[in-house]
Amino acid sequence: MSTRTFRITVRGSFGALTEAQRAELAAAAPQHDMLHATFTAEGHLTYDADLTARPFFAFRFLDSGEAEEDILDATARAELAAESWLAERGYAFKGLKSQAQDLSLAPLSKRQRKAAARAEN
Repeated sequence: MSTRTFRITVRGSFGALTEAQRAELAAAAPQHDMLHATFTAEGHLTYDADLTARPFFAFRFLDSGEAEEDILDATARAELAAESWLAERGYAFKGLKSQAQDLSLAPLSKRQRKAAARAEN
């Protein structure tokens, strides 16, 4: 059986942040910029530097499993990891929603189809 790769995105919004928490997040904003978003096993956090106007965040996780059903466990692990990260730092949050994708079921891009055709010949 082959290993399946899952991409999980956990979205939400920060709750009532203190001024110190806002300043802390604003100082770290460049490393959490959307332009540097990536899916990682530990989860990569992105958010806008202007938390007053846009208090939303997204964690991107990369996980794997053997069967299609494993995506449910991977999603639960991602949600728990996001909640833990936020709670450890004392950040209030609300409205967590998750979206998961099994990359083995994703359609191939034009470049991938061409590479697969070359490999067959």
